[in-house]
Amino acid sequence: MDALEQLRGAIPDAAKDIRLNLQAVLRGGALSEPQRWGVAAAAALMAMNNVYYRFRHMVGKPIYGEKPAGLRMNRLMQPATNRTDFELMALAVSAINGCEMCVRAHEKTVTEGGLTPDHVNDAVRIAATIYAAAVALEAGAEAPALEVSAAGV
Repeated sequence: MDALEQLRGAIPDAAKDIRLNLQAVLRGGALSEPQRWGVAAAAALMAMNNVYYRFRHMVGKPIYGEKPAGLRMNRLMQPATNRTDFELMALAVSAINGCEMCVRAHEKTVTEGGLTPDHVNDAVRIAATIYAAAVALEAGAEAPALEVSAAGV
């Protein structure tokens, strides 16, 4: 059994739709080594950037936009994969993290880099499904404990 099937098998029945969506969005999509490094780098950088830039957006005070971020982001300029693919990965992670400013910036970069709205839509669909699978797996791991505690009340 391959890793994708093991992952799908671990998703609880309550999240059957996610299991089916995961199969559909990941069908035939093996990542190359540079792409795997790109995904890891994009996820790590966007974990930092999305918090910082989401704060700037949410607080709504121009003074914070005038301050330098002071955050190292060298990988954005020198990705392990090509720049457009890396930006697409960063866009997908930013969509998961809900950073409007980052989503808009990365979407602009990838469409100017030659990708279409279909590419963007597919990347975000895949990201949403993978995120949902992670939530389903976490909820499934906690479900027995919740059932026991509910039975003991």
